[in-house]
Amino acid sequence: MSGSALFDTFARAPLSFERGEGSWLVGNDGQRYLDFGAGIAVNSLGYSHPHLVAALVEQAGKFWHLSNLYEIPEQTRLAERLVAATFADKVFFTNSGAEAIEGAIKTARRYQYVNGHPERFRTITFEGAFHGRTLAAIAAGGQAKYLEGFGPKAEGFDQVPFNDIDAAEKLIGPETAAILLEPIQGEGGIRPFPAQSLKRLRELCDKHDLLLIFDEVQTGVGRTGKFFAHEWSGVTPDIMAVAKGIGGGFPMAAVLATAEAAKGMTTGIHGTTFGGNPLAMACGNAVLDVVLSDGFLDEVNRKALLMKQGLAAIADEFPDVIEDIRGQGLLLGVKCKVPAATLNVALREQKLLAVPAGDNVLRLIPALTVTDADIREALDRMRAGAKAVSASLAVAAK
Repeated sequence: MSGSALFDTFARAPLSFERGEGSWLVGNDGQRYLDFGAGIAVNSLGYSHPHLVAALVEQAGKFWHLSNLYEIPEQTRLAERLVAATFADKVFFTNSGAEAIEGAIKTARRYQYVNGHPERFRTITFEGAFHGRTLAAIAAGGQAKYLEGFGPKAEGFDQVPFNDIDAAEKLIGPETAAILLEPIQGEGGIRPFPAQSLKRLRELCDKHDLLLIFDEVQTGVGRTGKFFAHEWSGVTPDIMAVAKGIGGGFPMAAVLATAEAAKGMTTGIHGTTFGGNPLAMACGNAVLDVVLSDGFLDEVNRKALLMKQGLAAIADEFPDVIEDIRGQGLLLGVKCKVPAATLNVALREQKLLAVPAGDNVLRLIPALTVTDADIREALDRMRAGAKAVSASLAVAAK
């Protein structure tokens, strides 16, 4: 055997870390990095948040895992809190965003089945989407690079161009069960669906008895300045997939649904071994303690404005490097004129960590607890990185 013992599925940056503090990571070499990737929008409360650490440690001293054969009071408590704060009546806990998407799709298909329409199993999705890495999730996402080499595409998914609601309407047929989308495409390049588009999709679902599924794995739990991104539009889904930020770094996810949408999910129909385990529930409840506290989301929006204005000024200063700033709340994208990877490397040299996305975009998705000082420091490093790239372009042009 040669090389790493790990699967060769990640192109990892040559960095490793020993600990984190707030929005900062400390490398094994002692160097400090300002992390504006937050584990790809996962570390919603940053690193070593005292309330989150205390909740996890306290639960770890009791027990880590219980089977869903038994009552788990903290699971019930978290579900009730999510129901109280959202459109949903029912919650199913699992471990990852992809599992939440699978659960959402299964819930929609079962709804149609128990309504007497077993033929209705197809889901309409949009190009540029990313819904996870399972066989059904890559079929829903529809991107060739993720489908290649895994055999026939899982049946039941029909794609239309991004934000083409007319095309979606034309695709609705006797086998259509649901429409699935991210209110803001994350991996696709921080591309928001306009509120009017979401309203039209809601109307189409109501007209044709389809279920509207929102993938809020990346956009949820305060990331956009609302508890969930769809709240900005006033449009509510029937089913929603949630993950990433809800565990604050601990692997957990959830499917939220109305009672009507979930009516087919009866005893024995779906299950999970680890989903809803006590450690995950302790973390989820601790995250909600913070995110749903008075004024927290107002602060997210205030800090987002500070950050977006600063990024816009840098874009104006280096138009040869940055084309546009996009996004909502602390889910921001830097649309690049140069290859995004070039700017990403320049930022890493400034010890600022960002996350690549599609459409030649770099994501800036810091912890929701990021401080004003952290934001100002990140903007200084972004300016330095853009300046270095611009200088290299000038040299290359000579």
